[in-house]
Amino acid sequence: MGETTPASSGDGTAGVLSVGGVKLEAVTRGHGETILFLHPENGLDPRAPFLDLLAQSARVVAPCHPGFGHSDLPRGFTHIDDLAYFYLDLLEEHDLAGVTLAGVGLGGWIAAEIAIKSTERVKRLVLADAFGAKFGKPMEREIADIFAQTPQNLALLNYHNSALGDFDGTRLSDDEAHVVARNREAAARYGWSPFMHDTKLVARLHRVKIPTLVLWGDSDGVVKPDYGRAFAQKIPGAAFKLIERCGHFPHIERPDAFVAEIQLFMRA
Repeated sequence: MGETTPASSGDGTAGVLSVGGVKLEAVTRGHGETILFLHPENGLDPRAPFLDLLAQSARVVAPCHPGFGHSDLPRGFTHIDDLAYFYLDLLEEHDLAGVTLAGVGLGGWIAAEIAIKSTERVKRLVLADAFGAKFGKPMEREIADIFAQTPQNLALLNYHNSALGDFDGTRLSDDEAHVVARNREAAARYGWSPFMHDTKLVARLHRVKIPTLVLWGDSDGVVKPDYGRAFAQKIPGAAFKLIERCGHFPHIERPDAFVAEIQLFMRA
């Protein structure tokens, strides 16, 4: 995957967030309404510019999912449902309410699974280039197999500007290499079978009764824009917007546009 190598929680850019005794590497920045940001399958970089941009107008809580980065992996966590219920516990345990829940890629899938279960503490939903649903025929591939690509092909699928996907593993420290390996393993753990989707999610998306924005990179080769349009059509009242010159990771490739769309959505 287009790997993101997080900074260590010991360098001052990320801290620790505990949920039911499970310790998560997490970024908490800014003031105001809370945005709970759920990162995609390649992990979270606490140094990414979009976090500071979001924190200019909101309080951002951005954890590394269990099993990713330096976060604990509870025994028995194997399914996306485990993460959805875990984050519902996080909202309750930390008394977060009126939250804007925003997820990209795998994080968008988690966010959708949260929203069909409970929106008691969630005010708005943002799904960006999300996985999670099966809209087409059983043998129709709608989600590219990210585990079967060469690094060069994956960069072309992930980014409008494929140079952003250049990755040189020889330059990583031991800790950074360990994080990359954990991110790959955790993405496969939660999304391998069935591949990056929940067979029951489509039939439950009507349960999402909060304002929803579906954002999509117009050059996403992993889950193409028509997949995003199908997502929006299944959620009552959801808006669909394309981000131009952008691939699967809009928060990385077009952080200004990504944040601007979220800020506009929150003001509306």
